[in-house]
Amino acid sequence: MNTKKHLLILGTASHVGKSAIVTGLCRILSANHKVAPFKAQNMSLNSWITQDGKEIGIAQAIQAMAAGIEPTADMNPVLLKPKGDRVSQVILLGEPYADKSAGSYYDSIEETHDVLRGSLQRLADGYDIIVMEGAGGAAEINLYERDIVNIGTARLTDAPIILVGDIERGGVFASLYGTIELLPEDVRKNVCGFIINKFRGDPTILESGLTELEERTGIPVLGVLPHFKLRIPSEDSVSIGDKSSEDAGVHDVDIAVIRLPRISNFTDFEPLERMAKVRYVDLDDDLGTPDAIIIPGTKNTTSDLHDLMESGMAGKIRSFNGNVPILGICGGYQMLGNSIVDSGIEGGESDRFEGLGLLDIDTVFDAYEKRTVQVTKTINECGPILGCINGEVVKGYEIHMGMSTSNRPVFGDDGCADESGLVIGTYLHGLFENQNVRHALVRYLAEKKGLVFEDEDIPDIDPYDELADVMRERLDMPRIYEMLGLGPEGL
Repeated sequence: MNTKKHLLILGTASHVGKSAIVTGLCRILSANHKVAPFKAQNMSLNSWITQDGKEIGIAQAIQAMAAGIEPTADMNPVLLKPKGDRVSQVILLGEPYADKSAGSYYDSIEETHDVLRGSLQRLADGYDIIVMEGAGGAAEINLYERDIVNIGTARLTDAPIILVGDIERGGVFASLYGTIELLPEDVRKNVCGFIINKFRGDPTILESGLTELEERTGIPVLGVLPHFKLRIPSEDSVSIGDKSSEDAGVHDVDIAVIRLPRISNFTDFEPLERMAKVRYVDLDDDLGTPDAIIIPGTKNTTSDLHDLMESGMAGKIRSFNGNVPILGICGGYQMLGNSIVDSGIEGGESDRFEGLGLLDIDTVFDAYEKRTVQVTKTINECGPILGCINGEVVKGYEIHMGMSTSNRPVFGDDGCADESGLVIGTYLHGLFENQNVRHALVRYLAEKKGLVFEDEDIPDIDPYDELADVMRERLDMPRIYEMLGLGPEGL
């Protein structure tokens, strides 16, 4: 393959900022070129549905949006969605392929290489530059012969590599140096630069360390990026741990999101963080006195429902019924119903589960088939929350197994509400990306507390431009352009 069309971003560990850096580079490079992102294999429960109904990791969808293009399955040909008990659902080119344990997945890893080659070739045929992302730490020496996303992608493309380290948790120099020392020689020779990410403070105090790192490795440091709050959706559940009370702000409206053990697509609720205090509550935590409760999506509804019941959190949620809004998204919607009948699709064995009984629906899992589609629906709910926007349109996407019956749909033919209109369930992910729904909920919660509803403060600058501006200021972009065979201005 033409190495001048590819750039690979690897990391010393998970959560060092690879996805954000690829996102920023996609925005910067797309000013003068057709750019596409690529990640051979992603392990995440935050996913996105493309226009043609394919499921990919949300990070690659975000990167495609930053590049100004539509996401496609070729940008993330393999997606692993952990279900628990060391089993993951394998999504291949956007379609459910099989549930596999780690061992059985790696035993058949050779079959995946042809898929990756096909995806990379199609992207290379359609775009000038492909910015590729690794996964986790690049120096996982126990996986070198089976790895497709770091060493595999590096060898498949022979692309120039930038290695990213996170200074926030300490040990960044050792991590960068150690990773270089452990990389196979055929991969190490292509590492053309380091980026140190998430630095707080005066970067001049790093100068002696940067100089020594460059002298020991012969590899230049391309820049030090500051720690700052990204306004783009989070990649996976690791990011929940980064959310602090400071992030929640001083909002008076308190929304509790139940942090299920297998929580998925928690990015659904990030738009609410601009207007409310959004807390992610573990099953064994105190629920407090929230103004609203949301049960999110999950990769395994029956297992998380079991844990919800066993922990006592189900009882705590029920105690708020009739007093505060209780909302369920996707798997959370299924849990709000009367029952779930699983024919061995979710848990491996046929069984029937009692739901929370807050909505008059029943859900059946009877086929290994997933509904993945972008949708536009019309609101047909006259309750106290959504009544003010009855008849308006919402957009979202569905990613779910199982089918639910409902005699009081909320969004077109989707979802259900109870008679009070305070308990609402839906299969629609991305619901709160719709300003009308977001404002209807927060307005209701604010007015119920005697507060004046205040519109959200949305910054004027595009979040992708904001990220790109920081990277242009702090990185040696001419060197990065040189790696891609471009002129000093990236032309």
